[in-house]
Amino acid sequence: MNSKLAQTYFEEIILMIRESRSRALRNVNTELIDLYWRIGEYISKKIAEEVWGKSIVENLAEYILKQEPDIKGFSSQNLWRTRQFFEVYKENPKLSPLVREISWTNNMIIISRCKTSEEREFYLKLTAREYLSKRELERQINSGIFERTMLSDKKLSPVVRELPQNVAGAFKDTYVFEFLNLHDSFDEKSLQKALIKNLKDFILELGRDFTFMGEEYRLQVGNSDFFIDLLFYHRELQCLVAFELKVDKFKPEYLGQLEFYLEALDRDVKKSHENPSIGVLLCRDKDTEVVEYALSRSVSPALIADYETKLIPKALLQKKIHELFENTVVD
Repeated sequence: MNSKLAQTYFEEIILMIRESRSRALRNVNTELIDLYWRIGEYISKKIAEEVWGKSIVENLAEYILKQEPDIKGFSSQNLWRTRQFFEVYKENPKLSPLVREISWTNNMIIISRCKTSEEREFYLKLTAREYLSKRELERQINSGIFERTMLSDKKLSPVVRELPQNVAGAFKDTYVFEFLNLHDSFDEKSLQKALIKNLKDFILELGRDFTFMGEEYRLQVGNSDFFIDLLFYHRELQCLVAFELKVDKFKPEYLGQLEFYLEALDRDVKKSHENPSIGVLLCRDKDTEVVEYALSRSVSPALIADYETKLIPKALLQKKIHELFENTVVD
């Protein structure tokens, strides 16, 4: 047997080992979360029955430590957290299975940082789907990804809404690139290079279903060459996604260029089983009314988004959602 073929067989065994280890870790985590749920339920009921007080829980923590000195995670503080954990989700059976899919640390972050059931559900699903680490989850919450995604979903153009695939939650109204550490003044080439250099963080901001296909992606139409700034493939949506970068405010003429690229992608690059390509125009700023006018006659699935190079205050994002909801109700 040649060494190359042997290595192929060996890699298959390694894959089996890694998959088994991953399943084992998930099972251990599920069992741990279920244990915390049952302990939290027990404590909650005893307190509701006025049988237990604060001192009893502290005594319980000491008793567990004495009986099981090698087991961690049962301090009085953490025992109170199990009670909070149970009480937050006990009336929401839709969310209780989700909490068992992520770590205890990430569960505590979501409970402490999220104020509504909708927000908690969003981050539970996001964390489970994209296997977010503690640092990645905190970054997503700090960047207001929930608010930005909700804003984007409410502003989807009619053409995008009519696509065969459901794009809700896949794109954002505003992207945050605080990880680039760019100066106040930069050009499109510098922005593009910085995004490629920080591709891991960029994809985390976009969503893990995005697969990078190339920068300055070449399209040949007739005897002319054209280049898409960044091209991705979205696994869930099963379509190509073209990103065009602008360092100034949105102008209607930018949309024509993006629509041309989408037509070329669908004719010459898209495979027969894939869905129509989607374009995202990333601008430094945009006037909502101008965007609405520009997209009203557009026949291509395009989105106009802006980006920030610093974290946006969550209060500002929440205000925007409130204003958008009020305007929608009035209309």
